[in-house]
Amino acid sequence: MKKYLSVITAVVLCLSLIFNFTACSKKASGVPPASDIQSKDLMSEITASTVSYKKDIKEKSEVFTDFAVRLFKECAKEDNNMLISPLSVLCALSMTANGAEGDTLEEMERVLGMSVDELNAYVHTYMALLTTSEEYKLKLANSIWFTDDERFSVNKEFLQVNADHYGADIYQAEFNDAARDDINAWVKDKTDEMIDSIIDKIPPDAVMYLVNALAFDAEWEEKYGEDMIRDGVFTAEDGVTENAKFMYSEENIYIEDENAEGFAKLYKDGKYAFVALLPDEDIELNEYISSLSGKRLQDMLTNAQSVCVDTAIPKFETEYKTEMSDALKNMGMSSAFTSCADFSKLGLSSSGPVYINRVLHRTYISVDENGTKAAAVTAVEMKDECCSVSERSVHLDRPFVYMLIDTKTDIPFFIGKITDI
Repeated sequence: MKKYLSVITAVVLCLSLIFNFTACSKKASGVPPASDIQSKDLMSEITASTVSYKKDIKEKSEVFTDFAVRLFKECAKEDNNMLISPLSVLCALSMTANGAEGDTLEEMERVLGMSVDELNAYVHTYMALLTTSEEYKLKLANSIWFTDDERFSVNKEFLQVNADHYGADIYQAEFNDAARDDINAWVKDKTDEMIDSIIDKIPPDAVMYLVNALAFDAEWEEKYGEDMIRDGVFTAEDGVTENAKFMYSEENIYIEDENAEGFAKLYKDGKYAFVALLPDEDIELNEYISSLSGKRLQDMLTNAQSVCVDTAIPKFETEYKTEMSDALKNMGMSSAFTSCADFSKLGLSSSGPVYINRVLHRTYISVDENGTKAAAVTAVEMKDECCSVSERSVHLDRPFVYMLIDTKTDIPFFIGKITDI
């Protein structure tokens, strides 16, 4: 049970999701396949060195969980449904932190919870532990794209450390529509076509994009039969009811605190799990989320009980897109978004200081009787100063919090909330 609890803790941490339960149709892609990328691939010039660390990811599970919950709470302030992946955001910002110095680096390290050297070591270790099978997979991919404009000079050591620790693909290109299409093609490929783009237009003052892509696909340990899927009603906080398809099953991992109860449902091989928390009926969802902390969530998961739980999960598919600058500023990462930032280890521009302009984030998830598919993309845009019947019963038929977790490393990759369907 402790193993599953710690797993849940991990899930809470790196993949935080809050999302719209309303089904969204996926757009037809207008980007070329990844094999047609025209940007100059610099991996022939930058060979990733072999690095090895003897790190136990569980040593930092509290730190990861704290970051995930703080980011989740900032994003959850919006009234609408939304979905984020703290793990994807952490990877993209960790790569960016390798280019920071002075107060800018200190701020980023405080928000992310570790020194940049620790981030490099632990993220590298986690990526090395990822495995796939015919029944489940969790993939992480990273890339760096920088302009070939003569005004910008990239620091080769910055590229090297990110190639070594994050396996980052490195590309150089004229920042035009073709480069945008290349970045989006890379995103589509690395998310198994669940997300087809992250950038609509490259602004004239952009000099670099640091991109993380994440793809998750897993079957349930126990799939739902046709007789386990029934029509039901989901009731939003405003009292509006919506018809939905619910999947019923009995699970044996029960979670609770003084204001909510929930459960965990395992995917194949037990490496990952879906975790849901249903606040008491007299507590609004955002009120409950505002009371969460990394420690509280970890304690809840660590104290999970082996109890038979009658559960009902609504089937859903949704996608979400946001810009995370304000959330990160509120968490304490403010100077990185100003011309006072020090990213001199990343590169130099003759047009002025280089700093973060936007942190673009996009997610997708589908939960049905077979399992779960989910994807996330984070792009950090750098600019310069140029132009401008059971013992328990938990039916998710009203707003709830849920997560996808890694049950073996305590690293969470999604945590979210559903407010309507």
